[in-house]
Amino acid sequence: MDKKGQRILIIDDETQIRRFLRVSLTSHGYDVRDVGTGQAGLDEVVSFGPELVILDLGLPDMSGIEVLTQIRAWSKVPIIILSVKEQETDKIMALDNGADDYVTKPFGMGELLARMRAALRHTAVAGEEPVLRFDNLVIDLPHRQIKVAGEEIKLTPIEYELVKNLALHAGKVLTHKFLLRTVWGPAYENDIQYLRVFMGQIRRKIETDPSRPRHIITEPGVGYRLL
Repeated sequence: MDKKGQRILIIDDETQIRRFLRVSLTSHGYDVRDVGTGQAGLDEVVSFGPELVILDLGLPDMSGIEVLTQIRAWSKVPIIILSVKEQETDKIMALDNGADDYVTKPFGMGELLARMRAALRHTAVAGEEPVLRFDNLVIDLPHRQIKVAGEEIKLTPIEYELVKNLALHAGKVLTHKFLLRTVWGPAYENDIQYLRVFMGQIRRKIETDPSRPRHIITEPGVGYRLL
């Protein structure tokens, strides 16, 4: 996917962070705007029409979660949270409220760029034909088929639903609660060990080396993503 001119909106109250991101992202070919308050960010989402938003949780006029919630009320634009808050509860709250990813300050530019590419790929996947490709992994949604290196892999109905949800949100972290609620129902949303067992079974079927997974990546304490 060509990133040339892709519009990125930064919402962060730290002037130095905004300047650093603006210069770095512009040098990588992105069209960047930055603002220092939540309300200004909400206004720019409407007027600028970004293809990705980088959002700080600690804003002076409203919480980042509130900004996130307001954007998600009408837009599916990818949103990456950028914050000094490190607790898993903060990450889970942001992801459960619609964030696509979470990067903790201080951060490396290489990591942020990789997370941005993954979030933008998720947007591209959402608009493609329902045959999704991830290197040697092919997911054919209409025929409910999973192939690895051209060989069809047999998954149980639950395993297939887990892979399908991860694929439809490729690059995005899906929380334990989201996956459990979506695949098994609300009564199971705290059964994390149950989910881990199924993820282990899936990895043994689709990963070349299940101990070093290439496709289904664990976000410790938070959930999983598919790459």
